[in-house]
Amino acid sequence: MRLLPLLLGGLAAALTGCTTGSAPTSLLLEASAFDTTLDNRPVSLHTLRNDRGMAVQITNYGARVVSLVVPDRDGTPTDVVWGYPTIGEYLASDDVYSGPIVGRFGNRIARGRFTLDSTTYQLSINNAPNHLHGGNAGVWNRVWEITASTDSSLTLHYLSPDGEDGYPGNLSMSVTYTVTADNALRLSYDATTDRPTPCNLTWHPYFNLHGRADRSTDSHQLYVCASRYTPTDSTLIPTGEILPVAETPADFRTPTAVGAREYDTTSSLIRYGKGYDLNFVLDKTGTAAVEKAAELYEPSNGILLTIYTDQPGLQFYSGGCISPACPGKHGQQRTPYSGIALETQNFPDAPNQPAFPNSILRPGEHYNHQAIYQFSTK
Repeated sequence: MRLLPLLLGGLAAALTGCTTGSAPTSLLLEASAFDTTLDNRPVSLHTLRNDRGMAVQITNYGARVVSLVVPDRDGTPTDVVWGYPTIGEYLASDDVYSGPIVGRFGNRIARGRFTLDSTTYQLSINNAPNHLHGGNAGVWNRVWEITASTDSSLTLHYLSPDGEDGYPGNLSMSVTYTVTADNALRLSYDATTDRPTPCNLTWHPYFNLHGRADRSTDSHQLYVCASRYTPTDSTLIPTGEILPVAETPADFRTPTAVGAREYDTTSSLIRYGKGYDLNFVLDKTGTAAVEKAAELYEPSNGILLTIYTDQPGLQFYSGGCISPACPGKHGQQRTPYSGIALETQNFPDAPNQPAFPNSILRPGEHYNHQAIYQFSTK
């Protein structure tokens, strides 16, 4: 069950003014629009900044990024993630994956079932016929505790109890968001458990580098450091194969407009997800723990997003299944293909795929996951 909303009246007014060389305020949301209590826990909004025009707003409901403002090539502040201006609208919307941390297991688990140490576990089915992003009781739907906060960094913690959504073990997890001096948002995840359990946390924003969620992302140019991908069946569960991207719509080894092949329904790779919804097997050089995974570029305003991670996979979802929702921030009405998710991760359905990287966290081990979303212009 989703947490019941304590609806807040009215839309939040945007703050006004912008100082050259400092974090922008013209696009930021009012903190008071997120002040409420859910499940007997306080919900709040926190703003991280640097002095180069970047600001990130995060609510502890789902450890969710609600605004991410960076300058374009002309210095114009641009909010590059989809979201809503109040906590009430997040709680009322069917669009539950706008900006949160998802898990315990990000992405899909086939039929919501896996066997671990001879015991079979059944999870909720929330993306029929499969389990997606931790299910109905995923961490995206929980109020996290703020454990540390500065002007540029925020650490949030959540203890997922044994049996939550069917998962075994008490899973203690934290994520730290840091805005760096060079306009990067760095995410550092950590988790421990008292029983073996799947663990695959990731961040699920919808990027639109136009800064307008009512504009298509088809013009965005995508580059992915991957020569292979994991094909899926018609329900988007991996078949277990790892295939080359060459001569398929999954080949982004050179920058390519997202819309160039997005509507090629003759390809099952496109048809099953109404566009792209696939996991790339990242090419790793082994020379650094965190390596480049992808670039996303919008030619019209020069915003370039470069992603680095230590994870083996990157999920690219082009938003074909997005349903028109209530207007979001700044009154913008989004449509399919107006938001792109790029999620650093383990492979989908890894608990059921012995050939995929291990996704089981055991007592005494530490889950650690690093991801960097770097913004620049060209």
